[in-house]
Amino acid sequence: MSQAPSLLIADDHPMFRAAVQHALREILVGGQAIEAASQSALEAALAKTTAVDLVLLDLSMPGAMGFSSLVLLRGERPALPVIVISANDHPRTVRRAQQFGAAGFVPKSASAETLADAVREVLAGGQWFPAQKAARSVEDAALATRLASLTPQQLRVLLLVAEGLLNKQIADQLGLAENTVRIHVTAVLHKLECRSRTQAAVMLKSLDLDEPLDD
Repeated sequence: MSQAPSLLIADDHPMFRAAVQHALREILVGGQAIEAASQSALEAALAKTTAVDLVLLDLSMPGAMGFSSLVLLRGERPALPVIVISANDHPRTVRRAQQFGAAGFVPKSASAETLADAVREVLAGGQWFPAQKAARSVEDAALATRLASLTPQQLRVLLLVAEGLLNKQIADQLGLAENTVRIHVTAVLHKLECRSRTQAAVMLKSLDLDEPLDD
């Protein structure tokens, strides 16, 4: 892209956010870097501005459940590219990031040059993933399709259902009427083809990150 970009760096560690900005200092000349330390801060930052060209997303932020932040971002801003930056760089994690809609994946152990190259490639409309990633999963593809059918608000309700909250508690947390939450829950169960809240919660928890495995 010709103009200086606006990047949103979502990570709960201030030192890492600073390191990312330093690594991208040449790309950011004339642009801006917006920071978010949690899922709620990420949503608030996106609500304040539409002028974001790329999100650099950590998967392990407060308020997120594994890939839930990525899924929510793809639902709210489908045209906004996302690069996942994670310490968990197991091939299955990389592959799941791609299947759930990321435009790139950069391990936190990568060099500053690699991160900058990835950002340039994605800003130019491309993708950036490590060469080694696990085979595509039919189960994850089906899950991604079902979750993509949810509205962002329905996904927020589902996240709170997965935490075990009752409709009244969800209503209080999201500032909704309890009956509205009930309608959302019914729609979520229908779209996910789940018979119960428990079944839907189990499905959502499959978005959690696997523990890194030794190859």
